[in-house]
Amino acid sequence: MGLGGVGAYAAEMLARAGVGRMIIADADVVTPSNKNRQLLALDSTMGLPKVQMMYNRLKDINPDIELITIGEYITLDNVANLLTIENVKIDCIVDAIDTLSPKISLIQFALTSSIRIISSMGAGAKTDATKIRIKDISKSFNCPLAYMLRKRLRKVGISKGFKVVFSEELPIEEAIVPVEELNKKSMVGTISYLPPVFGCICAQAVLEDLLSLNQKL
Repeated sequence: MGLGGVGAYAAEMLARAGVGRMIIADADVVTPSNKNRQLLALDSTMGLPKVQMMYNRLKDINPDIELITIGEYITLDNVANLLTIENVKIDCIVDAIDTLSPKISLIQFALTSSIRIISSMGAGAKTDATKIRIKDISKSFNCPLAYMLRKRLRKVGISKGFKVVFSEELPIEEAIVPVEELNKKSMVGTISYLPPVFGCICAQAVLEDLLSLNQKL
């Protein structure tokens, strides 16, 4: 869920590892601000839907892969309908959404539906790829997004029970710049290589979970 700096790399790594069926979801189009970190962001793809670009790319990697595309924003009201698909059993979800409310909606859906979910935290204002970790949400630290997520989830009775990919590096204060925009108080700088590493680690976590599920069958 989400095909930006983290999600597109996670999807591609899973496809290259041989995952045969995926749901890919993103409602955004490629914009110039994506070019510093996003797999799909090229001069030739500006203004094009990310979900269609990802579909084409994954089919070019593996023509036999089965893909279901969703081009809508996730909300608490629509998440169940979007992800309840006839004859499709979801084994694991990669949450690569960078907005808090839809992120929470997706996590709630996964937990209430007993679906494993790997949730990516913030890669902005950090530079050290060796500080990235996979832990239960309750054990995350030094990540402002994880802090806000834990705070919001506690209000709906969730304090643990799913893995997150986060960096234990302290945020670099100089990378957070105040802006005067509607619904936006600051802009967080992101180095090119870190979101892809987050995405690769999300893919690793999914593959480990899938192998674990197969061993139990």
